[in-house]
Amino acid sequence: METGAEKRRKPRADSLRNRIRLLETAKAAFTELGADVPLEEIARQAKVGIGTLYRHFPTRGALLSAVYQREVEQLGAWADTLLETRRAGEALEAWLHLLVDYMSTKRVIMPALQASTGDSAQVYAASGATITDAMKRLTQAAIDAGDIRSDVTNDDVYRAMVGVSYGYDQPGWAQSACRLIDILMAGLKPQS
Repeated sequence: METGAEKRRKPRADSLRNRIRLLETAKAAFTELGADVPLEEIARQAKVGIGTLYRHFPTRGALLSAVYQREVEQLGAWADTLLETRRAGEALEAWLHLLVDYMSTKRVIMPALQASTGDSAQVYAASGATITDAMKRLTQAAIDAGDIRSDVTNDDVYRAMVGVSYGYDQPGWAQSACRLIDILMAGLKPQS
């Protein structure tokens, strides 16, 4: 006898592609046009029908939550990918730049996500641990590799990024934040 889990079919490849395309398109649309962009516009830009959008995301809140959750998951996964492909200090710097992109998306999505009903509060609450754990892994790897000063702590980098995030809802913030990350990384290099 089959259980409920066994009865569920794996999503078809085209369905997975549509979901990913919708999430990518929604992120871009929310960032560029705001969280109130018509869902029909997102479906049109993703080149799918509105029914396809609603099959994947029955409400605007579900789409907002999915976009936000995907951003957090990708940010966490990038930490490992960057550590596998770059020196630890370079991985930390690249990841901090990705964090700026995440904050730019969060700026638009969070007010709408907080206003929606459902499990969006849980999605938001769970995101903090993913992000801080990734930052800790990267910082510790950079310290261990000698790419940043040995007297730096994970909390130091976290506090610096809190400062960098100040004003993230203001125009031109992302460019300024990227410059500040470059300055931060230069200051974190070991003394010669």
